[in-house]
Amino acid sequence: MKNILFVCMGNICRSPTAEAVFRHELAQAGIGDVALDSAGTEAYHVGQAPDRRSIATARCHGIDMSGLRARQVVADDLQRFDLLLCADEVNLSALHRRFGDGGRAERRLLLPWAGIDTPREVPDPYYDGREAFDAVFELLQHAAQRLCNRLRGPA
Repeated sequence: MKNILFVCMGNICRSPTAEAVFRHELAQAGIGDVALDSAGTEAYHVGQAPDRRSIATARCHGIDMSGLRARQVVADDLQRFDLLLCADEVNLSALHRRFGDGGRAERRLLLPWAGIDTPREVPDPYYDGREAFDAVFELLQHAAQRLCNRLRGPA
């Protein structure tokens, strides 16, 4: 079993969308030995549902993420998860500042780890319009498909 935590700043846009999209793509691919969760480096929105625009975008693609709730990354996550995939360098750096190099979890940027070189970071759609949420969804869907191929291994 592989345990993956998706990380962004507030855990209401990018990381819960990543969790929901990756969960959907893994189910579609018949890959069941992966546990997923998401969290933020900051506690701005703890306990809140994902941004309504993230929920609406996912719903348009047949994915219900309305039951997810924001939480902040805690020290235990570095032991519980194998891999922390960060939306951007800011949040990857925030994890290193807050927790040092402790824990067993590998920490990486989400897109390069999934095999996407450009862009290297998932843009934050929070201050932008619906088109930004659509673009983030599509980018994460592509990354999820690449991740499924990576987890399947060589054919």
